[in-house]
Amino acid sequence: MKLVILDRDGVINEDSDDYIKSPDEWHPIPGSLAAIARLHRAGWRVVVVTNQSGVARGLFDLDTLMRIHDKMYRAVKEAGGQIDAVFFCPHMPDDNCLCRKPRPGLLLDVASRLKIDLSSVPFIGDTLSDLQAAYSAGARPVLVRTGKGIRTLEHPGLDPDVPVFRNLASAVDALLTSENS
Repeated sequence: MKLVILDRDGVINEDSDDYIKSPDEWHPIPGSLAAIARLHRAGWRVVVVTNQSGVARGLFDLDTLMRIHDKMYRAVKEAGGQIDAVFFCPHMPDDNCLCRKPRPGLLLDVASRLKIDLSSVPFIGDTLSDLQAAYSAGARPVLVRTGKGIRTLEHPGLDPDVPVFRNLASAVDALLTSENS
């Protein structure tokens, strides 16, 4: 099975330091929906893994989060793609849960449910916590410059071997090109 795991905010859609609190605030990054559609057409499964502490903070409830994800699913489908699943952590950073990135819980849950070894699975994110979660779970970390990606590039703890791309579209281009070579 060909699988790619994507972070949501900052990779698929525009991010906000004030959180994405409603479907009206969810706006795709240009090219991201078409990139997911290209993956789908090439036979890849796409799973989204996202921290959503706005739930625990009381900024939005689970019903609203589901409506945001419904909007994302519909937008991807209209572009000709498919998201196979969304895994999310609704906890606060100090809740000490196992699912909140940079911990690997969500990625390990994906591996368990899909019965797949993550060693060849790219996890495309925009934050250091995305990259750390990928390493901890044994997946292949990939960084995009969108969202918080530029800030992440300035972090002294960033592994210089992590592949970096302008956005999801260019990361998918590289992924599909390497698959065909």
